[in-house]
Amino acid sequence: MKVGIIGASGYGGLELIRLLHSHPGIEHIELFTSSEEGTVFSNKYSHLMNIIDQPLQKIEHETLANYDVVFSSAPAGVASQLLAPLLGIGPKLIDLSGDFRLKDLSSYEQWYKKTPAPAFAVEQSVYGLTEWNREAIQQAALIANPGCYPTAVLLALLPLVKENLIDVSHLVIDAKSGVSGAGNGLNRMTHYSETNENTAIYKINEHQHIPEIEQAFSMFAQDTPPITFNTHLVPMTRGIIATCYAPVMEGVTEAQLVQCLEEKYAEEPFVRVLHEANKFGTNQVYGSNYCDLHVKVDPRTNRATIVSVIDNLVKGAAGQAIQNMNVQFGVEETFGLTHVPAFI
Repeated sequence: MKVGIIGASGYGGLELIRLLHSHPGIEHIELFTSSEEGTVFSNKYSHLMNIIDQPLQKIEHETLANYDVVFSSAPAGVASQLLAPLLGIGPKLIDLSGDFRLKDLSSYEQWYKKTPAPAFAVEQSVYGLTEWNREAIQQAALIANPGCYPTAVLLALLPLVKENLIDVSHLVIDAKSGVSGAGNGLNRMTHYSETNENTAIYKINEHQHIPEIEQAFSMFAQDTPPITFNTHLVPMTRGIIATCYAPVMEGVTEAQLVQCLEEKYAEEPFVRVLHEANKFGTNQVYGSNYCDLHVKVDPRTNRATIVSVIDNLVKGAAGQAIQNMNVQFGVEETFGLTHVPAFI
């Protein structure tokens, strides 16, 4: 396969390069930019010296139309302008921004505060939560890769919501992410002096991933009431931990919750359900495409604690995008994604 990457100099683009470089089905990778045309990529990122030494190319749709697949790691509001003209003229398209995820265009405008993508493109887009939408992904011309937070949350909760094992009306989701989730642009929120030795909640009850999670519940499980979802920035580079709290339905046991998750993901190569976990953290999936899940029920409160960890740049972005590409092209789903977690 011949691959083009738009927005290669961002963190998501760098992870695409790292993972695709070891993919046995990739013949050629080219990098495209809207602002740094001609810059030799390894001069910008020295860790890629003698690996990716070609110059960044100008984004031209006539050129991109000749590729087998085009990944876009451009920001929300920009990706839709770049990808919509390519739809249906050649390459498979995989977008890592939020531009094609929400089917309700007014909802996108409300939560993202940007002009939505063209309606025809959003209508054709397929939500790329691999473990839940594989059949549609196989036929997709345009994949809307899920957000990092929704990936962690949905993989943990969808089986339990679908089987009506937890009370979603009292669901509370508390999620924490490393700083790389905010991208590599300079801003006060990710400034070293603001993040070092500090944990901060942000976008309280206003995070743009709220409607994405609610839409996915409706798509794959059942209609649910509005959720409570809040996010925190913690002083680490990578990783997301999503801790979800919900009462269990009458008569439901912890063993049933674990069994539900195990049955759903028994054949899935990248979702692991841990039975015992005195310590459960983001370093156990660091640098990998794994999502690890753990469930405990407190008999005193009849409330379940469902925990999910992912690497936000891999399973939450580039890794899941490549997994979706593998499904699209009918190759082994684990190609390019068999890295063992770094842990330390």
